[in-house]
Amino acid sequence: MTALPIDVDAVKAAAVTREPFPYFMVPGFVKREALDAINADFPAVTHAGSFPLPTLSYGPAFKAFMESIQGPEFTAAVGERLGLDLTVRPTMVTVRGISAPRDGQIHTDSVTKLVTVLIYMNGKWEAPGGRLRLLRSPDNLNDVIAEVPPDEGTLLVFENKPNAWHGFEAFDGPRRVIQLNWVTNGRVVWWEQTRHKVSAFFKSLRGR
Repeated sequence: MTALPIDVDAVKAAAVTREPFPYFMVPGFVKREALDAINADFPAVTHAGSFPLPTLSYGPAFKAFMESIQGPEFTAAVGERLGLDLTVRPTMVTVRGISAPRDGQIHTDSVTKLVTVLIYMNGKWEAPGGRLRLLRSPDNLNDVIAEVPPDEGTLLVFENKPNAWHGFEAFDGPRRVIQLNWVTNGRVVWWEQTRHKVSAFFKSLRGR
């Protein structure tokens, strides 16, 4: 059996914060020995916006990475930590490579997204902006529960509750992040991928 490029045992051992909504973080979730190959095979995302995985071209190491985060071991580990059965839920993956100044506004995710996973792939993050903040309210970016630097290999998982507010101070430049969601049903995957494809197309026409 091929070794996974992700640390599932660290997910199983992660401490879950339950209030005001369930979340946990795992620094070093992507194994160090896998990082170089994944980065070399990372899709070339040159415009701001979220790009659905099926629309991107990438190499075999990145492909294996994507398969591992949608595989049974990671699904079971996340489900166990959150107390959810995710095995019957479809997944959707999008990739970002660039952050624009308009990104990062406070929001919650769509109600059709049950769990959100963010995996950052940026080396050591030094910039003050671009650090995701989990928030207590929808109108104050400084009402912080936790801040997540987008360092290489860092994992954030949260259950998408109505109060799962998050955002970050504006950052303009390269900011690699992979987003995985378990969603309510297959129709959501089709709709979200279609919406992202259309949005990404127009963003690519007008540039950043």
